[in-house]
Amino acid sequence: MAANRRNGMASPAHGLEDILSPAAPHPRTSLPNVATIVTTVAALYFGREVFLPIAIALLLTFALAPLVSALKRAGIPRIAAVIVSVLGAFAALALFSFIVATQVSELAQNIPVYQANILTKVRSLKETGVGGGIIARLSKVVERVGQEIDRQETPPPAATPEKPREPVPVEIVSRERPLEVLQNIVGPLISPLGSAGLIIVVVIFMLLEREDLRDRFIRLVGYGDLHRTTEALQDAGKRVGRYLLMQLVVNIVYAVPIAAGLWVLGIPNALLWGLLALGLRFVPYIGPAIGMLLPLFLALAVAPGWSLVLWTAALFVVMELITGNVVEPWLYGSRTGLSSLAIIVAAIFWTWLWGPLGLVLSTPLTVCLVVLGRHVPQFEFLDVLFGNEPVLEPHARLYQRLLAGDPDEATDHAEEMLEEKYLVEFYDKVAIPALLLGEQDRARGVMGDQQRRQVAESALVMVANLDDSAHEEAEEEDAPPAAEEEPDDKDPSGEDETELPDGTDLSVLCTGGRGELDDAAAAMLAQVLEVQGTTVSKAGFADMEPANIRRLELETIDTVVVGFLNRDSIKHARFLVRRLKRAKAALRVGIVFWSQAANEDKEAAEKLARDINADFVAHGMVDAVVGALSNEPPIALKLVAKRRMRRQRATSRKASAAST
Repeated sequence: MAANRRNGMASPAHGLEDILSPAAPHPRTSLPNVATIVTTVAALYFGREVFLPIAIALLLTFALAPLVSALKRAGIPRIAAVIVSVLGAFAALALFSFIVATQVSELAQNIPVYQANILTKVRSLKETGVGGGIIARLSKVVERVGQEIDRQETPPPAATPEKPREPVPVEIVSRERPLEVLQNIVGPLISPLGSAGLIIVVVIFMLLEREDLRDRFIRLVGYGDLHRTTEALQDAGKRVGRYLLMQLVVNIVYAVPIAAGLWVLGIPNALLWGLLALGLRFVPYIGPAIGMLLPLFLALAVAPGWSLVLWTAALFVVMELITGNVVEPWLYGSRTGLSSLAIIVAAIFWTWLWGPLGLVLSTPLTVCLVVLGRHVPQFEFLDVLFGNEPVLEPHARLYQRLLAGDPDEATDHAEEMLEEKYLVEFYDKVAIPALLLGEQDRARGVMGDQQRRQVAESALVMVANLDDSAHEEAEEEDAPPAAEEEPDDKDPSGEDETELPDGTDLSVLCTGGRGELDDAAAAMLAQVLEVQGTTVSKAGFADMEPANIRRLELETIDTVVVGFLNRDSIKHARFLVRRLKRAKAALRVGIVFWSQAANEDKEAAEKLARDINADFVAHGMVDAVVGALSNEPPIALKLVAKRRMRRQRATSRKASAAST
């Protein structure tokens, strides 16, 4: 039944091996001090006139670099490729701005025409009593407040009112010179045009000197580790460039149907709303909502009924659902590497720092910071704060849940992994290492007795919650394999697979060695053995006391497996093996010294087994199952040889005493 069971050394098809494989513990992430943070933020805030154009130029350089490289591969000289790419990009932006400005001007001229429709809808709301008369109540409140203000500001009547004087008409003649008029018109445009020109120049020089800037950056921050610095630069360029390009494609795919749909519905200036939807979608979360509210308000104004408003809302909702659930997952090969909360926090921070432009630049700028934190140890806290990768190892995360007394979330964590992994793999790579962390805390004296019992109880509850998953695995093994399937000798990664033996007609007793945490590990082993079809019994570490071992019902038991999370329990294990074999001579006894190491020395394990007189010694879940279900005969207890040596020593002492 269970001969086809695998031990989990094979790499999964969905790439979860890296998640499940134990990794070296990460060192504590160092945080910058408050003075450094305040100084950096103050410099960015007060120097925004300098840093903002440079930031925009840097992001545009990332976005245009692939286009420049493509033109160079086509045979175009470097300078020409840079100039064509930059001028083309800014010409597209200028055309976009011109069309938006023209459409806005046309809309402003037509706004008075829509006033009648808005008043009609307000009257219809009042007549139908929508909102329980809220509009009427608000109107009365405003009217009363106005009357009260007028009453307070009305001056007391004078005794002899004077006749009001007739106003004198006055004509103001402007005497501005043509140069002053031109200055008033051009003055407000000088700053944005100057910034745009500065950005164009910086982008051109960044693209021309890209390799030189890269070398200077490497020499400045990463000369001692060229591999890591080069990887950081490539990762940043790839992520930011891909994000900007894919976001532009997604926005175009989103905006074109929006503009066409609004035109079909008869919304004025449909081109304007399509362009605004394209641009506002660069703003995370709130951009699409803002782009939808303006056409909805116009739909409310242009038609007397409500159907146009509903159709407009339906158009935006349907396109947002399609774009968010179909287009974006299809076009984005990978996400930006930011968590959802990080995107929101970054949007708030950069908006406060640099205004609306900061809001648009928030996501790509934060992506650059996360990439920097991922590859430069000094900035690792940025990746921890804003990245979307798990910051805790799977076994550490599970231990944290057990330590908090939350077996339900621990079960959810386990079930997520069991969608791709076998139960034996989860216990071997995640659950047992989590219990080992608990044993380390106990040995260091930072875990009290109550907390240790809570961790053990939570682990036992989690094991009980996984009974359904264990039964499903057992049923899968009982099902006959398909005719076209052939057993593979090796997994796709090329690593050998260890098949777990069938446990039918075998009876195994699993027990902990010295504490509650050992009992929890024994329960996990027992559940894996049940999946293999074994008849399993469970006992606790208290049952292994000398006075309680003889009370165990060992008549039908073939093998007893005792587990220790503490590797310094060899003497205790030797005593348990001796007592169990004295209780039943034909009993196989195995000892498991749980370990997180992937590969233990099998020769050392066999030598240790001979030293403590055990039938087998294991260090992991797979070896423990294989040893428990082995058909080898039990090893006899080495007591006769010891008694013979003692008798020989006693005889020699008597002989020496008689000779003297």
